Amino acid sequence: MPATASPLLVACLCAEWCGTCRDYRPLLEQLGRERVGQVEIAWVDIEDHDEVPGTLDIEDFPTLLIARGDDVLFYGTVLPHAQTLARLVQSALDGDLGVVSLPGLAGLPSRVRDACT
Repeated sequence: MPATASPLLVACLCAEWCGTCRDYRPLLEQLGRERVGQVEIAWVDIEDHDEVPGTLDIEDFPTLLIARGDDVLFYGTVLPHAQTLARLVQSALDGDLGVVSLPGLAGLPSRVRDACT
C-alpha cells in the first residue's frame, strides 16, 4: 500500500440479534490488530444506526463493506470466515478490486465512519 493511501474501511453491516453477524466481531478485531495503519474496522448494527444504510435495503446479514475513502471496493453478503476476509482485504490492498457502483452506495463509507465515532 502506498504510504499516502488512506486505510481501508472494513465494516460488517449487521444486526445484534444475528449470531452469524456477531461471529464477525473477533475476525474484525484480529484483522485490526494484524493490519494496523492499513485498515480501520467497524461493526455496525444497522437497526441501532438506521441512518447508515440510507436508501440501501440490506436484507441479508452479514453484509461486508470494504472501502478506501469514499470508494466502495466490495459490498456483499459474506459469511464470517477468516481466510475469505483476509483474501478480500489483501485484494483491496493490492489494488485488485475495482470501484463498485450500485444505487445507494454513495456516501455509505462516510455514514459508517460517522456511526462509529
